[in-house]
This record gives sequence, structure tokens and C-alpha cells, in this order.
Amino acid sequence: MARKRALAWAPIRGLMKSVGAQIVARDAVDMMIKHLEETAKELTTKALKFTRHAKRIKLTKDDLELAIKF
Repeated sequence: MARKRALAWAPIRGLMKSVGAQIVARDAVDMMIKHLEETAKELTTKALKFTRHAKRIKLTKDDLELAIKF
């Protein structure tokens, strides 16, 4: 059974094609999705540290900006 993805396949493939990839293999798109999902999880984890440090429960754009920066 295939695992459920948080990101849709077609838009990621379209993004890859928009920067010049004429033909994109299915496994290449799958690998890109996996990488993007892992990166998003890591950034969210970092951002939550800034959220909790500020004694808030709402993760904000500023928290994500700090997570990206540090």
C-alpha cells in the first residue's frame, strides 16, 4: 500500500518542469516530495521551539523565519 503524501505529485512535477526539466521521472518526483516533507517537518520542529520560548501556542511566520535563519 502506498504511503499518504502531504504534498501532491502533479504540482511538484510542474514545479520541476517550470525550471527546465523537460521530462521528469516518477521516482525523481517522489524523492523531491520526500525531501520537501522532511525539510518542512524539521523547520516546523525548530519553529515550535521559538513558539514555546515565547510562551505561545500559535506558530507564526516570524517563528518560521527564525527557524530558517538559525
